[in-house]
Amino acid sequence: MTTSSVSSKSAISSATNVKIQKFVKSTTRILALPLLGIMVFLLLWSIAAKNIHTSLGEFPGPNAVLNQFSSLYDEHTAEREKADKFYERQEIRNAKRVEDDPTYVPKIRKYTGKETFVDQIFTSLITVTSGFLLAAIIAIPLGIAMGLSKNLNSAINPIIQIFKPVSPLAWLPLVTMVVSALYVSSDPLVSKSFVNSLLTVTLCSLWPMVINTSIGVSSLDQDLKNVSRVLRLPILTHIRKIVLPASVPMIFTGMRLSFGVAWMVLIAAEMLAQNPGLGKFVWDEFQNGSSDSLARIMAAVIVIGFIGFILDRGMLQLQRFASWDKSATTV
Repeated sequence: MTTSSVSSKSAISSATNVKIQKFVKSTTRILALPLLGIMVFLLLWSIAAKNIHTSLGEFPGPNAVLNQFSSLYDEHTAEREKADKFYERQEIRNAKRVEDDPTYVPKIRKYTGKETFVDQIFTSLITVTSGFLLAAIIAIPLGIAMGLSKNLNSAINPIIQIFKPVSPLAWLPLVTMVVSALYVSSDPLVSKSFVNSLLTVTLCSLWPMVINTSIGVSSLDQDLKNVSRVLRLPILTHIRKIVLPASVPMIFTGMRLSFGVAWMVLIAAEMLAQNPGLGKFVWDEFQNGSSDSLARIMAAVIVIGFIGFILDRGMLQLQRFASWDKSATTV
C-alpha cells in the first residue's frame, strides 16, 4: 500500500470522525440536554409536591396531572357525544314535522352544554389570535410612520410610554363599559365577552410592535436611504422595497414580544371577567375547590405555557420565512 493511499484513508477517517462528533454534539444539544432538564424538573416537582399540603389536599405531582389530562379529554368526548345526540334528536323531530306539514321550516337550536377544557383552549386561541392581528394592523403602519417621521415620533412617543405599562386589569373594566354602551344588538355577530377580551388583548399588545417597528425603520442604513433618493422612489415603493425588507427583524421581534404579552393578558382577562377560555377554566376550578381542582389547574397551567411556547416558535418560523437575514432568527 502506497503512502499516498494511507494518507488519503487517514484523511477520510478523520473527516468522518469530525462529522460524527458534530452529529453527537448537535444531538446532545437538541435532544439530550432538553430531556435531561425536563427529567430533573419532573423529579424536583414530584419531591416538592409530596411535601406541600394545602386546604384542598396534597399539591398535585406529575402523575396526578397526567391523570387529569386523560379525565379532561374523556369529559370532552362525553360532551361531544351529548351534542351529537342533541342534534340527531332535532333532525328526527324536524323530519317528522316536515312529513306531517311540508310547509314547516325546520329550525336547529344550538347546543348549550358547558364548554369543555378542549373547547376553551380553542376559544382562547381564537381570541388571542384575533386580538393580536388587530393590534398588528394598527401597530405596524403606525410604527413605520413614526420611524419615517421624527416629528410624528416626538408627538406620539410620550403617549406610548404612558400607556405601555398599564395592566390589563386596569383596561378591562373600561373596555367592558365601553363595549356594553356601544355594542348593542339583538342579534350580535360575536358575543360581548369575546369583544371585551379581544380589545383588552389588542390594547396591551400594541406597544411592543409599535416601538420595535419604529426603531427598526428609524435605524435604516443611510446607504439604503441614498439609493431610494437617487432612484426617486415614491413613498409607498420606498416603504415596500427598502424600509420593510430592512426592518423585518425588528418588526418580528416586536411581534414575538406582543404575542407573548397577548397570551398572558388574555388569560388574566378571562379570569377577571369570567369570559370563556382557559382563564375562566382556571378560576372555575379554583372556586370549585374539589379534590381534583389543583391537578386540573396545574394541567391548565402546563397547557397555557406549552401554547405560549408554540406561539413563539411559530412566530419565529414565520420570521425566518420572511427575513433575508437568517442569522437574526436563531433565538
